[in-house]
Amino acid sequence: MLMLKVGSALETNDSAVKVMGDEVLSKLARELAKTVRNNATIDWTLRESARARLRVMVKRTLRKYGYPPDKQAQATHTVVQQAELLGGELAV
Repeated sequence: MLMLKVGSALETNDSAVKVMGDEVLSKLARELAKTVRNNATIDWTLRESARARLRVMVKRTLRKYGYPPDKQAQATHTVVQQAELLGGELAV
């Protein structure tokens, strides 16, 4: 479920879809979902330091896959926001 949400968050950026293609965006979405899942602790939604660490990991992953730099901030915000909405499901 998280991958679908991350994937849709990334696909809202038309320039990223054009530049990167669907296959690369799919790989990026899977890696982002795995990163978020592996780094979500029980209290991560309550601690700013934990959220900051997650934002850094998301940004690194976006750069690794060549996500358009001008859209990285919005994509990072959207991914973290969606992860916070799923909070309890991730910290299992």
